Amino acid sequence: MKPPLHEAAQQRPLVCDGAMGTQLMLAGLENGACGEAWNCTHPDRVLAIQRRYVEAGADCLITNTFGGNRITLARHGVADKVREYNQAAARIARAAFGDKPGFVLGDIGPLGAILEPYGDLTESEARAALAEQAEALVEAGVDAIIIETQTSLEELGLAIDAAKAAGAACIIGSLAYDLSNDGTFYRTMMGVAPEQAAAFVEERGAHIVALNCGTGMDMLAAAKIAQAYRENCRLPIMVQPNAGQPVLEDGKVVYRQTPEELAAGVPAALQAGASIIGSCCGSTPEHTRAIRQVLLASRG
Repeated sequence: MKPPLHEAAQQRPLVCDGAMGTQLMLAGLENGACGEAWNCTHPDRVLAIQRRYVEAGADCLITNTFGGNRITLARHGVADKVREYNQAAARIARAAFGDKPGFVLGDIGPLGAILEPYGDLTESEARAALAEQAEALVEAGVDAIIIETQTSLEELGLAIDAAKAAGAACIIGSLAYDLSNDGTFYRTMMGVAPEQAAAFVEERGAHIVALNCGTGMDMLAAAKIAQAYRENCRLPIMVQPNAGQPVLEDGKVVYRQTPEELAAGVPAALQAGASIIGSCCGSTPEHTRAIRQVLLASRG
C-alpha cells in the first residue's frame, strides 16, 4: 500500500505533470469552451494527454477539473454535471497510469467570483460549491485534493475545510503569485505574501503548501517562494511554475521557454526545499520529461 502523498514527498522528490488547458486546446477544444465536459464527451483525448505526462515521468497527475465546481460550470449551462465530470476525470487520470504507481490529485480551481463583502458570492454559496466538488473527487478515489491558483486566504480556507470534511487523504493549498512592478517581491492578486500563505496553509490543516502560475512565475521565482515557505512552515512544498514569461504573437499568448531552460531552475527549487516539482501554463510533456531527468541526476 502506497503512503499518502505528503509522506511520499518526504521520502524522495516527485514529479507532477504540466499544463492541461493548452494541451486540450491543441487537441481541439475551442477557446472558451468547457474543458471539463471533455471528461465525458472526449475522454480518449484527455486520457491521451495524461498518458503522455506519465510516459514523460510524472509521478502525479492533476485531474481535468480546474473549473469543475457548480458556479463555474453554470456559466456553460452544465451546473448539474459536477459529480459526473469530476468523477470521470478521476477515473481517466487513474487509467492514465496503467500499471505504473502514481498519485491522482483532484483539482479544485478558483470559483471565479469574489466573496462578499468585496464581491457578490456569499460564503454559504462558496462553501456549498466547494463541498460538492470535494466530495465528488474523494468519492472517486483521488489520492489528494489540490486547491490551486488561489489568490485569497478566505476562499482557500473554505476549500481546505471542504476537502477535510470530505475526508481527503492529503490536501494541497496552492497560490498564484505576481511579481511586483519593481521586481522586488511577490504577492497574490489579493495581496497575500508567501510568508502569510505558508503559515495559513499549515494552521488550517492542509498537508502540502504549493504555488502555481502567476505573472513572473518561472522556476527560479518558484525557488524564491519555496524558500519563503520553508522559513515559515514545516509542510512539504510543491512548485508548478509557468514555462517562462508569456509573449503575444499574432494575437495569441504563447510561452517560449524550452524544457531545458525550465529544468535548469530545478536544482534551485530543490535546494530551496521543494519536494514535488511540476509546471503550469505553457508547459508540455517535454517539460515534464526535462524536470524528471534533472531529478534523476540529482539522486546520483
